[in-house]
Amino acid sequence: MASSGSGYDLSSSTFSPDGRIFQVEYAHKAVENAGTALGLRCSDGVVLAVEKPLITKMLVKETTGRRVHTVDEYAGVAITGFVSDGRQIVNRAREEASNYDETYGTKIPPRTLANRLSAYVHYFTLHGALRPFGCSTLIAAYDPATKHHSLHMVEPSGVTYEYYGAAAGRGRQPARTEMEKLAINPKQVAASSGDGGEGTLITCAEAVKQLAKIIYTLHDEAKDKPFELEMSWLCEGSGWKHVGVPKTVIKEATVWAKKEIEEAEGEESEEDDDEMEE
Repeated sequence: MASSGSGYDLSSSTFSPDGRIFQVEYAHKAVENAGTALGLRCSDGVVLAVEKPLITKMLVKETTGRRVHTVDEYAGVAITGFVSDGRQIVNRAREEASNYDETYGTKIPPRTLANRLSAYVHYFTLHGALRPFGCSTLIAAYDPATKHHSLHMVEPSGVTYEYYGAAAGRGRQPARTEMEKLAINPKQVAASSGDGGEGTLITCAEAVKQLAKIIYTLHDEAKDKPFELEMSWLCEGSGWKHVGVPKTVIKEATVWAKKEIEEAEGEESEEDDDEMEE
């Protein structure tokens, strides 16, 4: 079996003998080398957060290389990977939302938007003259017709799933581990409540703090470049419109996250000292 490209990675339309498409795997690798992108579906909305690396101190960070975008009144996306590839997906999402509104006279449902974007991304894995997008896309959207909010993620292969919590980028796996500890899955929360009740799901206000904590925990100041934390939400407080999280809220969440991390590190060092004394 082919364990490396060995000629099968020249086109995304060619399978290797063991059933792999190397160009798609390379696109996934491009995403894994990029900043971490996170999303949480909460009881009162959806929160998106992205680690945007600052490649130079002279960068005008407020207007350059944005990772979070609004594609419709009730829909927004967060991208990680190749930013230039992500822009094309954002533009396509805006076209799909606009066309759906013009055709049917209503806002595009979250699942429909995710499926159409995934079909668009998948198309670029089927032709030898094209290459896959080196970008993963998190979609936060609200359907006014059903009063339902949801979180989806489209991967470079063109596959899409709906999530309670999603992660992409460099810190994907440890971020997932941390998000699994949060109260985001209704069934797990109900089971852990013990009294058969529904339990209490995490709110958007708390999710902002938790996502900030996860991103700052995964960031290694010695190895990684400085970054800006971009966050957005659509929730009851915003009238279910996708808007950026206020900078004051992000600042407060950042201060809280750093304090929590310092306290956790202090407790670990004390435990290590106690073990050495024993």
